[in-house]
Amino acid sequence: MSSSDFLYKASLAVVPRLYVSLTACWFGTCPVQIRGQENLQKVLEQGAAVVPFWHYSVFYMLYHLRQYPGVAMVSASKDGEYIARVAELLGFETVRGSANRFGVRALKGMVDHVKQGKNAGIVADGSQGPALKMQPGAIMLAAKSGSPIMPIVWATKRYKAFNSWDHSVLPIPFSPIILQYGDLIYVEPKLNAEKIEAYRLQVEEAMNRMYQELWQEFGRDGHV
Repeated sequence: MSSSDFLYKASLAVVPRLYVSLTACWFGTCPVQIRGQENLQKVLEQGAAVVPFWHYSVFYMLYHLRQYPGVAMVSASKDGEYIARVAELLGFETVRGSANRFGVRALKGMVDHVKQGKNAGIVADGSQGPALKMQPGAIMLAAKSGSPIMPIVWATKRYKAFNSWDHSVLPIPFSPIILQYGDLIYVEPKLNAEKIEAYRLQVEEAMNRMYQELWQEFGRDGHV
């Protein structure tokens, strides 16, 4: 085993556990205002939903969604392994793949979980972007599973934005957060390319409308 492989495996054993412990204290200081609670209630009453969120928001999103049983789509890359470990420590089951490379096996795995009543978290803009551009994975999952799409977006007042393709956001302790559960979007079961694109645009527009409204409440047009 090379030294780089050893360090990678060692970090996988330590970093996710440390991250989960720290964020429980870190995010717990942030006051959270929830909007669209009625949409969440519909999902809880009906069974499950496909829950897309933007990649920039993944740090806080996994922490927030830990209170609901679910399955998360996580990139099959080596970096994705860290997120998978974190998700599993927070109580999620994971399926490896991404919204922009939604393989048949990954899609079937997610569909099976959703049909068992588990909410499906999926990064809407995929593991490589472009940022804030909806990939078709969530649409296909909703069509195959029969569950509605409930997009989630959050914004915060004070935060660190990382120098990554999506400028991932980490809220600063005690920074207020506004999180919105979007209106449910129902997808018909039989789709052609034209319908997939129409639903994709519908969800993207809904998410970016929420995104702009929430960030504007903190005096910004967006997180970057």
